[in-house]
Amino acid sequence: MTVEPATCTDSPVDGMVPVPAGVAHGAAWPGEPTDGAGAGAERPAPPRLLQVPVDPVVRSIEAVLMVAADPVPATALADLLDTTPDQARSMCSQLARSYEAEGRGFVLVEVAGGWRLQSHPEAAELVARFLSEPQRTKLSAAALETLAVVAYKQPVSRAQVSAVRGVDADGVLRSLCQKGLVAAVGRDPGPGQAVLYGTTAAFLEYLGLPSLADLPPLGDFVPGPDLVETLEEGLRMRRLQID
Repeated sequence: MTVEPATCTDSPVDGMVPVPAGVAHGAAWPGEPTDGAGAGAERPAPPRLLQVPVDPVVRSIEAVLMVAADPVPATALADLLDTTPDQARSMCSQLARSYEAEGRGFVLVEVAGGWRLQSHPEAAELVARFLSEPQRTKLSAAALETLAVVAYKQPVSRAQVSAVRGVDADGVLRSLCQKGLVAAVGRDPGPGQAVLYGTTAAFLEYLGLPSLADLPPLGDFVPGPDLVETLEEGLRMRRLQID
């Protein structure tokens, strides 16, 4: 059977699929199974083309974030879109909420002072399998301790880090610098002018933090007076046993 090319006797309506010539509404389309029903049987309506209006500004934000290698600050988006940083930040927040509400496989997050598109955390295992490599190289306990000292005391010298940890931190600091999590940020004005270290934007990305101000307070990790007293008592008893 020869199928006539699709034509439309009237002007097409936006969002509608053109109906082939000679096909009455409710009748079977060419090649559509009839399931034994008669010609007058009720037929499903032809599928409609999905048309979702997209704001040009939203499209521009998505395009920039899609190709950006690093988080894009709201000020940079504002310059590109000829708007204010507050408006750019508000639009990004609305986009982030809409992606989450729609259950997308990606999220828009604010990290390291900017906005970034990234895969949804719930899809992390699947993405890792797709890339056929571990998600992230884990840091050793020594590296985590050193990173914590730098994060909370920066800018800090190598000697100061070693004094806090009680061991030489030279090798660990060098490793953290190679990973891009720590970098030299200046020199101590005192004698010797020791190199001072601080965390980088990659550190904020690693932890998923917008800024250093979002680090958890150190007070959350300090034991209470009762626990300190218990520990001191235990140490005193241990010394007496040794003596």
